Amino acid sequence: MAQTLNSLGGIVLYGMPTFVLVLILAIFVKYLYLNPLEKVLAERFRLTEGARKAAEESQKNADSKISEYQDALNKARREIYQDQAEYLRKLHAEQAELAKTKRIESDARVAAIKLSLEQEADAARQNLEAQSDMLAGQIADAILGRRAA
Repeated sequence: MAQTLNSLGGIVLYGMPTFVLVLILAIFVKYLYLNPLEKVLAERFRLTEGARKAAEESQKNADSKISEYQDALNKARREIYQDQAEYLRKLHAEQAELAKTKRIESDARVAAIKLSLEQEADAARQNLEAQSDMLAGQIADAILGRRAA
């Protein structure tokens, strides 16, 4: 066992310079490579987060602007639809008034034509009655005149 401990002590003694060199190398790597790399990564993260926050803020602003524009567009559409509805209401009222006026005019014309037709019919009836009396007299004279002859 003493020999094993003696061999183990020799291994530790010979391994000590390697251990110290690895430890020094680890310290150099940490201070010369890892610390600057961590600083660069932290700066990159800070810039990335700043850009991300700026993008989120821009997105929020754009969303609010879109909402405002959408509201303004909807308001303008409502106003246009109301104007169109009012115009159509006025147009229908004007057309109804025009139709009413034309109907009154046509009723007056129809009444005038009916009156004229009635007058013409009365005149024609009187004319036919006068002609029928005259024709009856001529027929009677012709029939009676032939018998007498």
